Amino acid sequence: MRIGLLGGTFDPIHIGHILLAQECWHGLGLDKVVFIPAFIPPHKKINEDISVADRLNLVRISLEGDKRFEISTYEIDAQGTSYSVDTVEHFIKTNRGADIFFITGSDSSVTLGDWKRIDDILALTTFVIVSRPGWKDESPYEERIMRMKMPHVDISSTEIRRRIKAKEPIDHFLMPAAVEYIRNKGLYL
Repeated sequence: MRIGLLGGTFDPIHIGHILLAQECWHGLGLDKVVFIPAFIPPHKKINEDISVADRLNLVRISLEGDKRFEISTYEIDAQGTSYSVDTVEHFIKTNRGADIFFITGSDSSVTLGDWKRIDDILALTTFVIVSRPGWKDESPYEERIMRMKMPHVDISSTEIRRRIKAKEPIDHFLMPAAVEYIRNKGLYL
C-alpha cells in the first residue's frame, strides 16, 4: 500500500489542492491520498472566523465521490497544535507495512528546519515537495526529499479569501459544492 499524506489548513480547500493530490496520486503511483485538515498549525496563523467544522465540511464536499482521496480527522481529533511528526507516526502505526509519502508544497521548503523532529519525518517517509509558482525551491534537506512538478495553477486560499471579501468571483477556484457552501453560510466575508 502506498499512501500519500496531504495536510494543511484548507482555509478553504481549492482546486490547486485537489490538482496537487491528483498529480501525486498519479505520478507516485499512490493507492490513495489522505487529506488531513490541521486543528492548529504550528507555522501559520489560522483564520479564527471560520470554524474547524466548516473547514472540514468544505474538504468533505470538495472530495466527495473521488475514490482516490480520503479524509482523516486525526489532527482535528487531537485538539492541539498539529505537528506533522505526530501525524506521520500515527499513520505508520495504523497502516503497518505501508509506504508513506508526506506531500507538501514548495512554500514549506525553506521552513523545514523549523519543523518539530524534521529528521524523523524525513527518515520515516518519502518526503515529497511539489513545486508551487512564486516560491523559492531551496532546502537544506535537498538530498533527502523528492521533488515533483505540477501544472502551473496560480491560486491560493489567501487570494480566495481576499476575493470573497471583495465580492469578486470565486467559482473556478473551488469545487461547485464548496462555492455554494461558502455562499450559503456567508463564510469569509
